[in-house]
Amino acid sequence: MDESTHESFIRDILKSQYHASLAMLHESIELCPDDLWTSKEFRNAFWQLAYHTLYFAHAYMGAGKDALVPWEHHHAENQNPDCIPGPPDPKSPLPWLPPAYTKQQVLAYWQFCDDHVNAFVDALDLFSPDCGFSRYPIPKLEHQMVNLRHIQHGAAQLADRLRLKLDIGVKWVGSCRNG
Repeated sequence: MDESTHESFIRDILKSQYHASLAMLHESIELCPDDLWTSKEFRNAFWQLAYHTLYFAHAYMGAGKDALVPWEHHHAENQNPDCIPGPPDPKSPLPWLPPAYTKQQVLAYWQFCDDHVNAFVDALDLFSPDCGFSRYPIPKLEHQMVNLRHIQHGAAQLADRLRLKLDIGVKWVGSCRNG
């Protein structure tokens, strides 16, 4: 196998795993009933965790922090645009969190992310020694593994809530060839 064949093979695997991870996240979002969507029972509501997972999936699939073009319906005018709140800044004039995203909005963001996986992965310099995000001093390819783990972590948390509260299971998706 020559170098370009190896690179194509790696890109195909990344695309498959992104689509598979996002499919599991999608199922968790779809299965969430309205009362659990905004429930205050957990520190972060279901909608917050789902949006946070997509926000970073979208951001980290790109070239770097400075290259991020936000989703067209993203609410940036708040202290926690990724929707997982840290402590509020009492000096900030911005609200702590955006208004709750609806399930339909989060599913639209999910569709945006899933629709763009192939183009994002094709555009990446997978062999760059810098991932483009200062908090992660790692190569770009390794950062894609971090991103996949983050999507699975968020999807697993949501699936666990569905199992705990409603005894609903989310199907495992091992791979998704051809998006």
